[in-house]
Amino acid sequence: MTLALGCIADDYTGASDLANTLTKAGLRTVQTIGVPADDLALPEVDAVVVSLKSRSIPAGEAVARSREAAAWLNARGAGHLLFKVCSTFDSTDAGNIGPVTDALREDAGEAIALVTPAFPETARTVYLGHLFVGMVPLAESPLKDHPLNPMRDSNLVRVLARQSRAGVGLIDLATVAQGAEAVGARLDALAREGKGAAIADAVLDRDLAVLGAAALTRKVSTGASGLGLGLARALVAAGRVAPAAATADLGPAIGGPAACLAGSCSQATLGQIARAEAAMPVRRLDPARLLAGEDEAGAALAWALERIGDGPVLIASSAGPEDVAAVQARYGRDAAGHAIEAAMARIAEGLVAHGVRRLVVAGGETSGAVVDRLGLPAFRVGPEIAAGVPVLRTTDRDMWLALKSGNFGGPDFFADALRLMP
Repeated sequence: MTLALGCIADDYTGASDLANTLTKAGLRTVQTIGVPADDLALPEVDAVVVSLKSRSIPAGEAVARSREAAAWLNARGAGHLLFKVCSTFDSTDAGNIGPVTDALREDAGEAIALVTPAFPETARTVYLGHLFVGMVPLAESPLKDHPLNPMRDSNLVRVLARQSRAGVGLIDLATVAQGAEAVGARLDALAREGKGAAIADAVLDRDLAVLGAAALTRKVSTGASGLGLGLARALVAAGRVAPAAATADLGPAIGGPAACLAGSCSQATLGQIARAEAAMPVRRLDPARLLAGEDEAGAALAWALERIGDGPVLIASSAGPEDVAAVQARYGRDAAGHAIEAAMARIAEGLVAHGVRRLVVAGGETSGAVVDRLGLPAFRVGPEIAAGVPVLRTTDRDMWLALKSGNFGGPDFFADALRLMP
């Protein structure tokens, strides 16, 4: 296997988002869970997205896991490595975007890496180094309140500089408008100044094509799925990849019981849960009971098993910012988060053990916990449910999944996902 593009994603839903984007752009893509075993059978592909659950762990661990993934991808001839991060740049001042970018760049022998979370299709743009969600700076948007990685500074040059060993520069929109050569020249100039990373502006889809072509002249870049789209288009334009069909045939229907799990606390997911209540039974976990040691997960699983024979069910641990803050204040942020993730993973394991083969999961941390507990090695990418969210089919068993970042999808996301999982 010789890969045109190797990708390392810092969470599982972001990896699905990227795999979906690359597939739509014509790259034959597989998403793996963790660094694959050397004997994992994979089809002939152009790109592999290695999914890590590294966004919210200590920076040193994130670096070690990312280096392991890079070694696996490089051993398979990856022509370029993309470190895939969230389009809202979720990361604390201790990392992990800066430390991982530094490590991958240095290991590749590069002086500087292009960095951008811009993805105009999902209303994430960067202007003069500031990240916007729609028309609003990130730090003024509801997305600033991520329970594990709150983002209170919209200036990504400042944010990344607080995490990085080397300085951070800016490639402004005026430079991007001049094309890939101008971006490359700006990268060279910043590298001579001792900068190790450069935040790149992008406000339109065509800006991504410029940034992808510029990034591809180096071995490493960091960004959201928008940069992945730019890289894919550059690979196709350069003739390094022959574009494939936008959606692969993933095989026959699976059928059987279906269930949905929601752990995200984003406004989008909260609205989707409220809409789902009109279409399926919904049970909300009580975090206080769970953290007090009561068997809340067992009770929720029993509730679901009584109902899945009649149709899909939804179990949610999601809550609004004020409720999340109250639970974190009482029990501690890490303890609360880990307990809820473990509960959702246990519920998923029980559901699958009782025949569920169609599973929809909302929330990056929840998706990571669920997929790890189920021990799924890799996925093939199917039809798009919503921007950034594809249907996935496991490579080792007959099972459909959808792994959704909290902010993605329309109001009827859960019903939409299940319709595409026959």
